[in-house]
Amino acid sequence: MPASATEAAGSTHSARLNQVSKLFGSFAALRQVTVELEPGRCYVLIGENGAGKSTLLRILAGLLRPSFGTVKVFGGLDPHEARERIGYMSHAAMLYDELTAQENLRYFAALYPRRACMSPAEALRQVGLDPDLTRTLGQYSQGMRQRTSLARVLLPAPELLLLDEPFSNMDVESARQMVELLARFRQGNRTIIITTHQREMAAPIADWVLTLHAGRLASFEPGKPTL
Repeated sequence: MPASATEAAGSTHSARLNQVSKLFGSFAALRQVTVELEPGRCYVLIGENGAGKSTLLRILAGLLRPSFGTVKVFGGLDPHEARERIGYMSHAAMLYDELTAQENLRYFAALYPRRACMSPAEALRQVGLDPDLTRTLGQYSQGMRQRTSLARVLLPAPELLLLDEPFSNMDVESARQMVELLARFRQGNRTIIITTHQREMAAPIADWVLTLHAGRLASFEPGKPTL
């Protein structure tokens, strides 16, 4: 919800953006975005191509710094200081095609030496994949690759989960199963932010729907979650 409302209530936030702008040369990808995101909520971020959705997620993930304004996560940390507590799934799968799913996840789990990760097999089961598959990722369908990418992000049990177009190239049934998984994940008081062009797929878990237009936060409306 807007920052002023939560500040008045004295609530703890998962992320807070205050007057955030991001410039790429003379192009403003984000323009004075102010918003506060609460634990245990799912936020669906919509808007046309170029509205700034992916840029906003990359800033929250600590992959970009804002040109102006401030971003704090988990009550006051810079996102760069909390990278192990943030899960980010981009358009690119960020997986190795020559490895199996389990081999991929073993590699990524080793990148979190200070965090208790779930096992690769457990992470794959969480997303509905058979951990004993011996095929390499290069032989997976696009939907299976999306699920493996989500398993990679879920490995360290992040408290803030950022998903950029997670339903792309998924059939309706696969998307439905992913939404059910995310609903269970959110119940651990974790925050989920989803960018999508398929608003109807995320509707069952959308507590709030944010619309970006030309880099500005155009609307912030309650969703109607059913899960």
